[in-house]
Amino acid sequence: MLSPVVATFRTPELRKKILYVLGIIVLYRLGATMPSPGVNFKEIDRCVEAASQGDSGQIYSLINMFSGGALLQLSVFAIGIMPYITASIIVQLLTVVIPRFEQLRKEGQSGQTKMTQYTRYLTLALALLQSTGIVALAASGNLLPTTGGDCNSQEIISDRSIFGLIIIVLVMTAGAMLVMWFGEIITERGIGNGMSILIFAGIVARLPSEGRSILQSRGGLAFGLVCVAVLIILVAVVFIEQGMRRIPVQYAKRMVGRKMYGGSSTYMPIKVNTAGVIPVIFASSLLYIPQLILQITNQNNTEVSGWQVWMQDNLINPSSWFHIVLYFLLIMFFTFFYVAVTFNPEERADDMKRYGGFIPGIRPGRPTAQYLGYVLNRITLPGSLYLGIISILPNLFMDLGGSSAQNIPFGGTALLIIVAVGLDTIKQVNSQLMQRKYEGFLK
Repeated sequence: MLSPVVATFRTPELRKKILYVLGIIVLYRLGATMPSPGVNFKEIDRCVEAASQGDSGQIYSLINMFSGGALLQLSVFAIGIMPYITASIIVQLLTVVIPRFEQLRKEGQSGQTKMTQYTRYLTLALALLQSTGIVALAASGNLLPTTGGDCNSQEIISDRSIFGLIIIVLVMTAGAMLVMWFGEIITERGIGNGMSILIFAGIVARLPSEGRSILQSRGGLAFGLVCVAVLIILVAVVFIEQGMRRIPVQYAKRMVGRKMYGGSSTYMPIKVNTAGVIPVIFASSLLYIPQLILQITNQNNTEVSGWQVWMQDNLINPSSWFHIVLYFLLIMFFTFFYVAVTFNPEERADDMKRYGGFIPGIRPGRPTAQYLGYVLNRITLPGSLYLGIISILPNLFMDLGGSSAQNIPFGGTALLIIVAVGLDTIKQVNSQLMQRKYEGFLK
């Protein structure tokens, strides 16, 4: 079992890449714990501790999870990788709407370079917008609306002058761009997808503290049950993430000059979870809008109206059945939507026809596109159900953890990301090991 690990570190180039990734992760976690200038770090610690004892779901809990808890501490990397993720999703969706982006996507490496540049510009704008919103919430005392104990959320930012707030915004924006650069150099010089590895590191960094809070608040029996449940869910997630439908593809023989090409048999893999974790992010972000509206309308109002009470009990409360059902339906909708945007059966059928490929028993062209669309819809349905069930598990068992459902890292989005990133990184390490192992034989 340990032989692949030993072989990995015995390979100089592979060892250098792994150590390079580990070094970047250390720098990322160091920046996630370093407070921004003008922030009262001791007051933040008291407010975070007081907020964790109650059920005060935060608007930015998803960003806080991706940043490894750096958001609520207002550190240098407070907003983390979230602006880049949002920008990448927006640019990817715009390729369907804007013909210029569609043309760039088909141009190969040069077009991809321009798309990456557009993503960086959009990341800068989103980072500036998100950091401004977070600093404004912190300055008004609404980022951590907990007044219990010794916490005073009004004193989180010690310097509330315009210049002081601008400095904090600029530091957080620069931190987000530095995190984006970390992710890009990991992808270029390390192993795996850099952005995914940074998210993985942020989520894993929170596991010990969350496990300790469950152990202290619920006892050893509840902690043991949570560990057993996590193990069962982990096995199920790995099994489904590895599942795919292999559509056989046959390529006809063709002459190019004096050489014969084609005549091979392969397959087109369609994963059960083609959309990944993107639908969960979309649904979670959409469900934060009612809480944001309620928080803005309650800033200067002491009286609570009927519609605000209904929103609090049904839309915002993560343990209400209305919230759970709506969350589940939104995940299913966004799964079908995102798969329809990213996987075009007509384009795949045209590519197969252009290179002389066909599915046995299916005519090339439009019949192939219809068949691919039929298979895609059939396999997306269980994929959307799987994403919905895994994502609502923390909502169903939130009382076991003693905190809000979105802050439990043992299920939902966190578990999906941990499994997906882990499997992808292991596959890349294994492929490089196989390449070096058989290098001499191929020569």
